[in-house]
Order: sequence, then structure tokens, then C-alpha cells
Amino acid sequence: MELLREIDGYCERLGPGYWAEPVNAATNAAFVIAALWMWRRSAGVPMARALSVVLGLIGIGSYLFHTHAQVWAAIADVAPIGVFILVYLFAVNRDVWGMRPWVAGAATAAFIPYAALTVPVFQGLPVLGVSAGYIPVPVLILIYAVLLWRRAPVLARGFVIGAVILFLSLTARSVDEMLCAQIPLGTHFLWHILNGIMLGWMIEVYRRYVSSIAGRNQVVSDT
Repeated sequence: MELLREIDGYCERLGPGYWAEPVNAATNAAFVIAALWMWRRSAGVPMARALSVVLGLIGIGSYLFHTHAQVWAAIADVAPIGVFILVYLFAVNRDVWGMRPWVAGAATAAFIPYAALTVPVFQGLPVLGVSAGYIPVPVLILIYAVLLWRRAPVLARGFVIGAVILFLSLTARSVDEMLCAQIPLGTHFLWHILNGIMLGWMIEVYRRYVSSIAGRNQVVSDT
């Protein structure tokens, strides 16, 4: 069956065994730790809590992929990432831009054609081209940062930091197989660690913004 087809795409994997990628598997704890941390910090911000749950699922899905290394596990790895992107975009469109839910949903859905149009362009990049499927994300984060710089400068700066971390993690992901001879362990595990930090940071940036708005509204209502 196609879903059971084996996948070998990383330096660390030298065979079909469950523990053939122990470091790549173990470092998915970064996602789970970040998810638990942000769950505790996100009390009172429902969308941040939802993102924390999805972040935990990213860690589980990636763990399954780096232990089973089959097509079904690859789907379990990628699907939560896609969900996180769409939920985060919806949250920002609704709660930062102030869009009505249906408008925020439509703007969020526009990510799909945006990615479809830009991925082929990014495939031509040196080094990062192998991670072209992810590059639309940090680019969009930077676009949002520019557009929000006057409206919400603290949030915009947080987005820039997140985009920089994501570009670093994409670099680690992209050079993994290129450096197998020099680094047999590979560098994919850095993608996990940096992404766990980055996704947790992005939730925190959003949480701080929503909390600050709620705080200002409370002050206004009390005066």
C-alpha cells in the first residue's frame, strides 16, 4: 500500500527500524514542551490555547514520522503544521486586523493559492529550495510585520523575530542531506528545536497582543 511505503530522507536514518532516527525523534519534545508552556501562559485567550494544542499535535505527528518513516506518518507530520498556519492566520486576521469572522476566514483561505503560486518560485533558490514548501510562511510573516508596523509595532517586531528564527530552522532543514558526509547525524534535529521555539514564540506574541488589547478595553470600561 502507498500509505505504508517507507521514506528515507534524512542523514540520521540508516535503516528501516523504529529507532533509526533517535535524535530526530527525541527532539520533537521541543514542540510538546513549548505547547505545555504556552498552554499554561494562555489562560483566558482561547485561540492561543487552541494553537497550543495544535503545537502539541505537531510534535506527536513529527515523532510518528521520524519513528515509522512511512507515507501515513508523513501526512500525520505535515497536517498539523498546515492547521497551525491556518488557525494562526485566522486569529491574526480576526483579532489584529479586526476582520469579521467570515472575512477573516476568506483571507485565511487565500493562503492556499498564495502558497501554490510562490512555492515554484522558491524552488529555484540555492540551498533553501529543498524547503520551498515552507518558505511562503516566513515571507508572509514578514509581509504582515511590514503592514502592521504602524498599527501594532510590538506585534510586528515579534513577527520579525519569528520569521528570522524560522529562516534559521529552514536552513537547518535544508542542509541536512547536503552535509551527511561531514555531519552523519545531520542537522534536521535543529529544525525541530528551532521550530518549537519559533512556534511557541508566535503564540506568545499573539497572546501578548490580545491580552494588551483586553487590558486597555478594561481600563476604558472602568473610567
